[in-house]
Formats: sequence, structure tokens, C-alpha cells
Amino acid sequence: MKIAYFTHSLRSCWNHGNAHFVRGVLGALVARGHDVRALEPAGNWSLTNLLADAGEAGLDAWRAAYPELGVTEYLLSPSPPDAEHRRAEGVRGSQGASPSPPVSAANGERGGPGWGNAAPDGNCGPGGGSPTPALPALRRFASGGEGDATLDPVALIANADLVIVHEWNDPALVASLGRARARGGRFTLLFHDTHHRAVSDPDAIRAFDLSGYDGVLAFGEALSEVYRRWGWGARVWTWHEAADVRRFHPPAVEGARAGLVWIGNWGDGERTAELETFLLAPARAAGLTLDIYGVRYPAEAQAMVADYGARYGGWLANAAAPGVFARHLATVHVPRRFYTTLLPGIPTIRVFEALACGIPLVSAPWDDAERLFRPGDYLTAADGAAMTRQLAALRDDLALRAATAAAGLETILARHTCDHRADELLAIVASLRTPARNVA
Repeated sequence: MKIAYFTHSLRSCWNHGNAHFVRGVLGALVARGHDVRALEPAGNWSLTNLLADAGEAGLDAWRAAYPELGVTEYLLSPSPPDAEHRRAEGVRGSQGASPSPPVSAANGERGGPGWGNAAPDGNCGPGGGSPTPALPALRRFASGGEGDATLDPVALIANADLVIVHEWNDPALVASLGRARARGGRFTLLFHDTHHRAVSDPDAIRAFDLSGYDGVLAFGEALSEVYRRWGWGARVWTWHEAADVRRFHPPAVEGARAGLVWIGNWGDGERTAELETFLLAPARAAGLTLDIYGVRYPAEAQAMVADYGARYGGWLANAAAPGVFARHLATVHVPRRFYTTLLPGIPTIRVFEALACGIPLVSAPWDDAERLFRPGDYLTAADGAAMTRQLAALRDDLALRAATAAAGLETILARHTCDHRADELLAIVASLRTPARNVA
């Protein structure tokens, strides 16, 4: 198939954890022989911050780790001045109608050979259909450099078989792609939600016009239930994130390990107390050095980290995380509050990645409501004192570390790789392949 994925950014993982999974699953689809294209808006918030933080060299790890993934960069009308920052904070705040289910989820036959055969005026491609108003001009970007073509998003995906649109995208883009599908586009169109905004800020999700979409991919069953209540019924699928085991795996040769590592963003302070209770204080009490990596640590957060004797290393390219995990004894899962209350059962991507790298993990309170893991895949701690005891046990017991790491890795390889998710996606798409919609 020809597959297009609209993402906030594939190149940048700066405060953008979804890029981890998307890179992995698109790579798995490429390995299966599919023609994959990722599309991201020029000047996006994550990439802009990455370049400001680390310069052009900040993209080196991405380029080295994912040579098979190309990116098309397009220009889009500017959002309100603070819209991108507010999305990063999880409060996009747009108003609009509830994201309605499609009138029909019928899917057409595949488009013709090649990409982007539609005219720049927005015609929806092979099979005709009413012209869709073109979005502003684009410029194409590929891993080998930039080109001169100027096309709109509808033209870029005219011959696609499958189009997936992530929720961190402009509502105008989301609506335009839905109109192209509804007016005869011969591609399956899916919306991919990997955030808690459906419960924490539902108006932000209601800003999206999803009436032309064939279905929704939600990254947890609790989130799928929200969409079902909104009327999507059988057209929503739970599609968890997973580990890219082509890059995230135990080291080929074990080296020296010492101390604790935590990779995560400080964000808007929604888990400040939890980080102190389940990470900073227990690491110090257990006598373990602690290395912390991530972004959006304000001065007071960095001061707190220093007060506990931990080392703050700033932004870490996700492609470099396996090497960092390989130098440490253990890591910790401190879920955001929304994933312990309103959306239980959704782990952070770091859980999948850490277990895939063969590092023991201890989790703060979190309900594995979907039984993604087995008892023993990771250790648990009900409070700060229990976390200290678990970390001390891992510090002193080589056999415990080995058994915990082996169990977690076994479950990842059996159930939670990007190859598993690619297979799940292809099965979902196959279930939607029915005769083409009639063009109004």
C-alpha cells in the first residue's frame, strides 16, 4: 500500500513522545514493502524548539537511526499565536462541534501508481470527486534534501491507499482531508489519538471535524470508550503504542551499569509531587545516583533536581536512549495523573522502550487495566517508602535485576513491538476495504 501519515513532526522528538512510536511503526511498514510517506508542517513547535535547544546537530541521531523514513514538509496557514504551545501543555482550547462518526465507512479501491497525481487545485485524485479547496502551498522535503514542488496536502495523498492523521494537527488540515475522503477519495482515512485531551479538554478534540473519517485509532481502551460514547461504535480501535525493537533492545555486549535513570519531561507540573515522591526522594534514600533527561524543566524544577543530588542532562534524542539505559541499573515509571485517574491502563511509551532495552523498571501506582503486562514484568511501589525498598533491592540483588529485565523483555517481544502494531493496523484497514463510496 501507499501510506501517508500526518504528524506534528517525525524528525523531532522534543516534547513529542508520539514521534517515537510513529517512527517505529512506519519503519515496520516499510520493512513489509509498503510505500510510506510522513508529512509534517513546516516550522512546527517541536522541531523549532529542538533546533533552538540543540541546533542542527540535534537531528543527527534521527538521521542516523531512520534512514529509511522520508518526510514531506508542508506550509500551513499560521495557527493562533500560542496554539502550538498550548497543545504542548495539553490545553489547545479550540471550540467546535463534537467529532462525529462518519456517515459511511466504505472504502474505495486503491489509487493509481505514484504519489500526488492530483492537480494543485485540490482535486481529490483518481476517480474524481468534487474539488477540495487547496490549502496553502507546500514544499516537499525528503531525507536527501529539499525540492521545489508546491502542492497542497490533498494533492500529496491523492493516490494513497491509507492516510492516518494524528491528533496534534491543525483542525483545518484535519477537516480538509476529511472532505477529500467524503467527496470520493479512494483512501482509508483514520484519526490517531494519543493524548488525554478527550477527557482533560474535550473542546479541543471537538474542534476537529471527523465526519469524513473512516475510523479512530485510540491508544488505550479507556480512550476508545470515550469515542464510543461519542457515537463511533465499532469504528474505533484500541491501538496501543509499542517498542521499536529494531532500535530499542538490550546492548549486544553488557558493560558497567550504575545508578538510576529517568527520561521524561517536566511539562506543566501535573506530576511534580509524584516525581519528588517516587523518583527524587527514593533515589537519594536508596543511595543511588540519578540521571534525569528531558525538556521543559523550569528553574525551580532544576533546583529541585539539584537539591536531591540528581544530575539533569537536558534534552536527549530518543534514538540515543537505548545507550543511556544500558549504562544504568534501573529506571522508574511515574505516570501522569490523567493516566492514573480518567484514562487508566495507558502506559507511557517509555515503559515499552525501557523494557525492550532490558532495564529493570519500577512503577509508581498505575492500573494496568488492560493487562498489557504480566506480574513480574516490572516491580511496583505503592508509596515512596516502597519505591525506596524496591530500588534498594534492585541495587543489591543481581538475580532480581536479571529476572525482572528478562520478564519485561519477553513480554515486549511477544506482544508489544511496532511489528505487532503494524500487523494490527493492516488488519484494521483490511476490515474497512469495501466498495468505494458514491460521489455526491
